Amino acid sequence: MVEDSRISGFYKLSREQRVAKLKELTGVSDEDLKPLINPGKVDMEILDHMIENVVGSMTLPLGIATNFQVNGKDYLVPMAIEEPSVVAAASNAARMTRKYGGFTAVDTGSHMIAQIQAVGIDSPFAAKHDILMEKERLIELANEQDPILVRFGGGARELRVRVIDSKVGPMVITEVIVDTRDAMGANAVNTMAEALAPEIEKITGGRVLLRILSNLADLRLVRAKATFDKEMLGVEEVVDGMIAAWAFAEADPYRCATHNKGIMNGIDAVVIATGNDFRAIEAGAHSYASVGGYHSLTKYEKDRDGNLIGTIEIPMAVGLVGGATKVHPVARASIKILGVNTSLELAHVIASVGLAQNAAALRALAAEGIQKGHMALHARNVAATAGAKGEMIDIIAKRLVEERNIKVERAKEILEELADKQA
Repeated sequence: MVEDSRISGFYKLSREQRVAKLKELTGVSDEDLKPLINPGKVDMEILDHMIENVVGSMTLPLGIATNFQVNGKDYLVPMAIEEPSVVAAASNAARMTRKYGGFTAVDTGSHMIAQIQAVGIDSPFAAKHDILMEKERLIELANEQDPILVRFGGGARELRVRVIDSKVGPMVITEVIVDTRDAMGANAVNTMAEALAPEIEKITGGRVLLRILSNLADLRLVRAKATFDKEMLGVEEVVDGMIAAWAFAEADPYRCATHNKGIMNGIDAVVIATGNDFRAIEAGAHSYASVGGYHSLTKYEKDRDGNLIGTIEIPMAVGLVGGATKVHPVARASIKILGVNTSLELAHVIASVGLAQNAAALRALAAEGIQKGHMALHARNVAATAGAKGEMIDIIAKRLVEERNIKVERAKEILEELADKQA
């Protein structure tokens, strides 16, 4: 557990110094950090068994977001992402919340939905009644499929049935609500749905087609809140501008798509770092945002002192057991750095990062334009692409930003100029 996630000047340290500081603060061992620091050394035998047709691996930069305090506990947050400015922005926004206690987060539990689709039923509403009459037996059968989950306090909790109209006629959809505890739960709920399918056919006289989980995990919501200090944001006009920018997203789906994408910049980066399924999280987030008309996953208001209050509500189906989270050594190292003990604690942190990332983006838009900070970091990538090494990267990047000409061709010209001077 990290006692204090504030690290002054962390970004100024060399990579080696950052690693040393990380070890000092978290107590994570050299052995645990080895695959994270040198991902090219991850055992290909492990990767070969994760997916099919493996030929290699794709490495993303993994940074540490600082300053996060969630429900009174400090976290150093691993984020795997290729986009510049995301880690720095999340860290800076988190710093602005600490005066008021950081982030608070609550959840609705770890429940997933398994759906069983039945078609070709003459009397669908009567079939719904008949299925519900067998509810207790069906729940018991579902739980027989995963005795380990039941032993850990999880398992099928409820069963509900809906009749829906479709282009091919009415369908009877049986939904099993499963508490998956510290697992994301896809395998568990899919197995239960498979087991119940023959029973649904017997009860209804229909034919079962799909039996699979839903990624619209609206029974697995996380809500987080934070107060962002108005003085650190700048002036009160910046707070007003941020609220106006959020209101634009609420009113217009074209803006809202980019607004929510900014939230997912932070969320996906942590989800990837911890070996969770970022496609499932993306699907759940955007489908939840579409309920009742596409809207922002965050809300912003001012308190009586003029500070900015932000909240987020988002499905967060992540796990600590099973899948890449347990298999991939970088994911295991990320979990150790975080120091989370349950999937819900992890979900609280991830939602808080999403809120911080969104607030940082709104501040940049309202105060200085998103490109200023982003382009400064992008200039370093351009300098490196042009062939610059070491401190030369920062020298050339500074020139590119000053000239407002962040292009590889110009970076190469500057590099040649500097090389001629040193010759």
